[in-house]
Amino acid sequence: MNIVCLDMEGVLVPEIWIAFAEASGIPELRRTTRDEPDYDKLMTWRLGILKEHGLGLKEIQATIAKIDPLPGAKAFLDELRATTQVIILSDTFEEFAKPLMEKLGWPTIFCNSLEVAENGEITGYKMRCEKSKLTTVKALQSIGYDTIASGDSFNDLGMIQASKAGFLFKSTEQIKKDYPQIPAYEEFDDLLAAIKAAL
Repeated sequence: MNIVCLDMEGVLVPEIWIAFAEASGIPELRRTTRDEPDYDKLMTWRLGILKEHGLGLKEIQATIAKIDPLPGAKAFLDELRATTQVIILSDTFEEFAKPLMEKLGWPTIFCNSLEVAENGEITGYKMRCEKSKLTTVKALQSIGYDTIASGDSFNDLGMIQASKAGFLFKSTEQIKKDYPQIPAYEEFDDLLAAIKAAL
């Protein structure tokens, strides 16, 4: 029994924080898990910037509403889901992901949640579990699944390396250079072929 675990941002949809950095004119918010391996450090920093600028969930959701999946992502996901089971494992938040899941045809996503005050200020966040992607992959393996994983960032490396087969997709030159043993792809057709070959 196989199950494919995919990252969301940078793989299926553009990076939400980069889109919001552009929309809000705050270039510091372009920093993502491709740049910062420590997710807690990254999120604490982001929330500090939002507070400083008086921005909250409503403003970020307005940007997300205008984001479309990457070209070819939905067709890739549709074909993959017709072939095998697929779960999106993301460090994003339910409050961000919903409109994007609708555009992708409602695939299953495991992600985290935000703590939001009544005035819309994001006051904190709740991770589903520690090292959520790796922990989830190990849990799936413990109930009889072989996992195949793909992602683009530091926080995807654990699940990629722990899986039966793992691939980098649209990753950075630095990550590709640091992990030459992980096959890396740029096009959905190539990733789809690699996943199908591993099933």
